[in-house]
Amino acid sequence: MRLFHVSEEDQIAVFQPRKPTRMDMDQTKKFVWAIDDKTLPNFLTPRNCPRVCFHVGPNTSESDKGTFLSSKTCSHVIVIEYKWFETMKNTKLYLYEFNPEQFTLQDENAGYYISETTQNPIGKFEVVDLFQELFSRNVELRVVNNLWDIGDKIQRTTFKWSMCRMGYAKER
Repeated sequence: MRLFHVSEEDQIAVFQPRKPTRMDMDQTKKFVWAIDDKTLPNFLTPRNCPRVCFHVGPNTSESDKGTFLSSKTCSHVIVIEYKWFETMKNTKLYLYEFNPEQFTLQDENAGYYISETTQNPIGKFEVVDLFQELFSRNVELRVVNNLWDIGDKIQRTTFKWSMCRMGYAKER
């Protein structure tokens, strides 16, 4: 398993644990967050870009695959709003890789891992073309006017899904 932190910052040498912003987590603890390789595509967008992400899991039905996937060869979809297209085209990201030994699984569906200890990356990779990176990982990118319709629908499917930065999404 490989774990990564995705950032627009290119000079992070040390990752210090931080208090979670999610209120459903223990606010007395601090964490370094990482994402696994399977769900890494969900974060190959500009940081504040709202997005609906979904991928095939072991319990995804054939009916859902037929309804929501445009190709039998693609099992992961990222949906963004059209107003983020240009920003995404001009954003460079850095993937900081961690040794997974000090991380524990926090959310299997989203692929989130956490560590309570300071982390030093074991590698750093620059991603200049986010579109090409997604396509090379066999991820379908969809550009829509409004995310809420697909977001509402995907939550009622058998896909593994994630909705990120929806506070920045266009209003319903």
